[in-house]
Amino acid sequence: MNKYFITGTDTDIGKTFISYLICKNLIKKNLKAGYFKPLQSGAYLENDEFKAPDVEEIKKLSIPTGFSYLLKGEVSPYLASKINNVEINFEKIKKDIDNFSLNLDTVIVEGAGGLYCPACKNKTFSDLVKELNIPLIIVTTADLGRLNHTLMTIECAKLKGIEIKGLIINKIPKTPNLSQKHFIEELKDFTDIPVLAEIRNDKNTEISINL
Repeated sequence: MNKYFITGTDTDIGKTFISYLICKNLIKKNLKAGYFKPLQSGAYLENDEFKAPDVEEIKKLSIPTGFSYLLKGEVSPYLASKINNVEINFEKIKKDIDNFSLNLDTVIVEGAGGLYCPACKNKTFSDLVKELNIPLIIVTTADLGRLNHTLMTIECAKLKGIEIKGLIINKIPKTPNLSQKHFIEELKDFTDIPVLAEIRNDKNTEISINL
């Protein structure tokens, strides 16, 4: 059983999309892959039932899905838990993931926002990753200024003693500007964390990663 935690350098970086691509890639290799979202804020009501936005998107693609906490409010999970008067328990999340993992070969666990996004009182997602003891995959883009965000995320993970599996560069434009064109080259001058995949907007969204 393999587990990987997907984080991003920021929100709206494409973590759910990358999670789907990884699951799709593993399923093509005849492996049983599933997607788990521990803390899902932004829940919406449909047919008198609250649903999780990211989980529902993945579920549509016939990939096994699961979550621990479903919270109303398009805010950080921590703020959503306060608004909903729900106490987040990391031990519950760990047990939920273990139960979800039964009969699966690989589970992709997706965080919210970035590594230091508030998860619960006095704890960020970095604390959750550390407690789960799951290798980290960092999703970033080649935009100007993103090198700073990427390197800071790497350093924050290292400070927490979190294993980093690698980086995925998402949303590389069809016609990159000068900064975007040299982003990966520049990135490799400052870190030895491997780039697992480059997802380009001008190509079919196929991904091949040796996890």
